Amino acid sequence: MGVRVRPFECWDDFKRYRMEYYRNYLEAKENGSIRWAGSAWAFDPVPAGLGEDVYPLTGEPYGATAAFFRDFSMRALETIERKGAARDLCGYMRNYWGSVAMDRYLLADGAEIEPFPKPDFNFTIHICCTHAKWYHYAAELEGGVPTYAVDISVGPGYLLNDKKIEYVVRQLEDAIQWMEKVTGREYDDELLIRAVENEARSMTLWSKICKLNQNTPAPMEEKSMFSFYVMTLLRRSDEKVVKLYEKLYKEVESRVKRGIGALTQEQFRFVTDNPPPWPFLKVYRYLEENYGAVSVGSIYTFGLGAAWLGMDEKGENWIWEPAPTPEEAGYEIHDRRSALWWTAMFNLKYRASWQHEYSHWIRKQETYQMVKDWKADAIIMHLNRGCELWNMSTLEVRDYLVRNGISVATYEGNMADPREFDEARTFNVIDSFMQSLGIEKLT
Repeated sequence: MGVRVRPFECWDDFKRYRMEYYRNYLEAKENGSIRWAGSAWAFDPVPAGLGEDVYPLTGEPYGATAAFFRDFSMRALETIERKGAARDLCGYMRNYWGSVAMDRYLLADGAEIEPFPKPDFNFTIHICCTHAKWYHYAAELEGGVPTYAVDISVGPGYLLNDKKIEYVVRQLEDAIQWMEKVTGREYDDELLIRAVENEARSMTLWSKICKLNQNTPAPMEEKSMFSFYVMTLLRRSDEKVVKLYEKLYKEVESRVKRGIGALTQEQFRFVTDNPPPWPFLKVYRYLEENYGAVSVGSIYTFGLGAAWLGMDEKGENWIWEPAPTPEEAGYEIHDRRSALWWTAMFNLKYRASWQHEYSHWIRKQETYQMVKDWKADAIIMHLNRGCELWNMSTLEVRDYLVRNGISVATYEGNMADPREFDEARTFNVIDSFMQSLGIEKLT
């Protein structure tokens, strides 16, 4: 007897928010509002203190959306390459730069708008080799945009101490003064406090939702999760995002209780690691339709915007348990400094994707533990040429997992460059892998 499946009731709510997000940024200046651009990892509660009419455009989700629409992506990539950008740079960044260089802005439904809306300022973080340079060059392409980058390279969360947190807090204090200067607005600490609390609630809620996918049958498959996780990267400090995740949590919890799954026949569970090849998400449908194989999550969708306890105090084992909100931790946020301290500590310590850059061992442990906790039969790894940061240590992790008895398949590609993906070869890799494990096709 097959598993019961049904569409997500809140699906349209998430889709609507995403549509409004890109349009709000586009139309902000018509209403005298402020718009800023920066990494999805930027401390987005900080600009929120400038007012309730401040709209961000985060670069990585925008680059992924551009990549999904292949024709637009091809034109953007070729435009920026003619200006001298190398093909081995970040795929998201090249799509973003190309979009700016073409002076064409892409909405979530693929509609193109001209001109590309210029931000009032860029505000980002720097942890990999491109984050700050991304916006320095974007500012040049746009004819000069004030840009501020926060250095967060202080080491993994389990080695965090007050001195390291203070280093980031002081940069954020300076950033507020800088934002007041470039926008001419007076900063509101109450809006900051509310945004910091919302950020923690959004990230912890997404962690709790991911945990529910440990159940069998899995209530979610990863292709749908791509539409859910991204809210933590668009505007996680927005109260509307908190409410979306509260609604999703209740729905996923209900699906678990009623035995509603992602697939009618779940005969194989796997996890993934890197960003997916956005122009070729049909890989996930191929696995589902041909093998009843469900991707129950990944280091990317779980780790990019969620908050987890992470490495234990000794740095030996990874713990996939949701991190506490300020309320759960008994921490009172009452002024600017306590708000900045919390958002700095919370992101540096609990954001999973800010941990494994410092150590192959951390990446190995978080991947191994994910396979175990989500009861996966295997991991399918994307050797992603589009992101040096996320691809770092991938092959070392592969060897570690194989040595520990976990089945691993790898395929090559690029998260945001459709020219670097061989669809037929990837399907052959999948077929060979499944045959080697004795998994037969459904039909």
